[in-house]
Amino acid sequence: MNDGASFTHNSAAYDSTVGIQAETVHNSNVYFVHPEASPQEKYKVGVRFLEDGVPSRARDMISDAIAHGYDDAEVRFHWVLAMLSKRAYHDLSAEELQRLYQASGLVRTYADGVWRTALYVTFELLSILSDTDSETGPVLKRLRELPPRQRDPILHHLDLVLTGGMKDNLWVVTRELAETSRFGNDRVQRVWAYFEPEPIGPRALPPRTNTAADFKAGMAAFIVLFVVATGFLWISALVAAPAMAFVELMAMLGAGFTAARFGQRWWYQEHRLKAKNHEYHNAQRSNVAFARDGFTNRVRHSFDHYFCTHVPVGLNPHQWLIQTAGTRDILIAEVSFLYRESRISVERVNWLIRYLAQDARDRFNNGILVDHHRQYQTPAKIKAACVVSFIVLGITTLALTVTAAAAAGLSNILLVLLAVVGAVWVGRNAALSWLRMHSENRRFAEETQEYHDRMSARQVAYQQWKAFLDATRPTELEMETWLTCDKALFVDEALRHYQLSWRHIITHTILMTPARPYRRGREKGGPWRYSRHILRLFLVTQDGVREINTEYDFTDAKRTNEQRSNYRFDALSSVHVTERANIGYDLELILTNGPVRSIRVKDADTHQLAPDENAQETSEINLNSAGFIHTFRLLEGIAADGKGWIERNNPNNPPSFIDADRISGS
Repeated sequence: MNDGASFTHNSAAYDSTVGIQAETVHNSNVYFVHPEASPQEKYKVGVRFLEDGVPSRARDMISDAIAHGYDDAEVRFHWVLAMLSKRAYHDLSAEELQRLYQASGLVRTYADGVWRTALYVTFELLSILSDTDSETGPVLKRLRELPPRQRDPILHHLDLVLTGGMKDNLWVVTRELAETSRFGNDRVQRVWAYFEPEPIGPRALPPRTNTAADFKAGMAAFIVLFVVATGFLWISALVAAPAMAFVELMAMLGAGFTAARFGQRWWYQEHRLKAKNHEYHNAQRSNVAFARDGFTNRVRHSFDHYFCTHVPVGLNPHQWLIQTAGTRDILIAEVSFLYRESRISVERVNWLIRYLAQDARDRFNNGILVDHHRQYQTPAKIKAACVVSFIVLGITTLALTVTAAAAAGLSNILLVLLAVVGAVWVGRNAALSWLRMHSENRRFAEETQEYHDRMSARQVAYQQWKAFLDATRPTELEMETWLTCDKALFVDEALRHYQLSWRHIITHTILMTPARPYRRGREKGGPWRYSRHILRLFLVTQDGVREINTEYDFTDAKRTNEQRSNYRFDALSSVHVTERANIGYDLELILTNGPVRSIRVKDADTHQLAPDENAQETSEINLNSAGFIHTFRLLEGIAADGKGWIERNNPNNPPSFIDADRISGS
């Protein structure tokens, strides 16, 4: 047998995101420690790390607090748990055992109370690991008598330390606690929120730039020319026939005012209706142009999903999709344009898409889904008033021309005709410039109001969704508690299947690896948590290694595709770990009588790191959380020494820790 274990780094990069449905980093400060934080603050963060399943960081934080003078029975209790959590007794180095030994001598110096009692019981458990059941009875009795706040963490964090008959006596309590807490705090209805990406803030298309100023200068020139031309015409008419010219002038002014009042409304509504229809066609062409764009396709699929989910009464999803094709094209084009940025996933925008689908349903129910046809439809009476005004204006203009020409000499008739033609031409251009300027100002004001209305509504929807997510999302402690319960019951089922008790188990370990496809999330500074795992339980007995693998859905704790295998100690030839840049860690088990087994321990997470996060530290946190450190050491030792490893790590004959009387206190 070779000595078995090796570790290499492979920089080959290939796609490591296949099968990752969504991933998110919750931007909280639960693990943040200010550089000038007090020892008390560091201790509190250390306890949070311990409770959330990151004992390696807990050891660092609590040790730092103790080094700066913050030390009492409660602090030392959590420090001891951090030293032992997710580690077997033989994983402890000589230096760590010495530190524990020295800490045991401090118990008597702490103030009397429940924390001191719990610390005392913890050290007693360490000191009697090799004792028989009869000798462990008093200690186990004191452990059971501890309040749950102290007892349960001891059972949890000393899981790999406690072995043999002592663990048999405690296993009933562990199993009952797991069965009670497994689905506590509405787990099934809340777990999804942990993996839900942080929603990105609301956005809306801003109004287009106001171009009314472009028409203002030209309109002023046309108005000046119009005043000159009509002034000459009116003066000529007043000189020829004052009374008739006055009547014609008043009629012309009235008709012109009426035509301007109703005409500008007709003009604006007709052009806005054409612009809206053009927008629909442009949206369809835009979506066709981006048909191969991955982000746009995902946005389209999300819109289709939510429009099928939120359907008005009386329609089926297929009918609703057909009826809203144009509306969805506009919304798809808008969302794709607004959020087309690097590393923005559709999952972060789904809250907005869902809101827009609900809004479309509600507007349909209120009869205003395609509102621009109604909004910009010009009433017939407006059109009639405008047409009549233009007819009157034409007649009075002709009459005024005749009146002015009647008194003019032959030489002035040409000037009158030129004045009429000029007045009509410059009047038309002045009117067009005025209509365009007025319409542009009105369009800009309308779009500005619509923008603010959309942003306000979307901001409300965003805040409601974010508040709901924050209220629903489980805490790290809840996630870790549920996971711990599931693992305990998984182990219990394995023991029952093999008809083993803890007396038969030398040691055990659970390796958790992601099962694709999965969703994953984490708190900033914490470990990745996955929606789907592969649990690998290794039970080491005197006869060899029993391995049980199962796929595990974290949401409802259901396990499927369970596989079992057994092999002797000498069958495990070597253990090899490969780190692939941008990929993650792979564990390879090489058996003498079988193929190489490759296990993806964890995926890469470098691209998901915050600027102030350390890649190496984050990687170690995730490996520790997955149970990799203990699993690797265990398999490495067996591959290297076989039965020799068992003899050196016999739980029935561990190295002596310390005499219990030394820490008995008073």
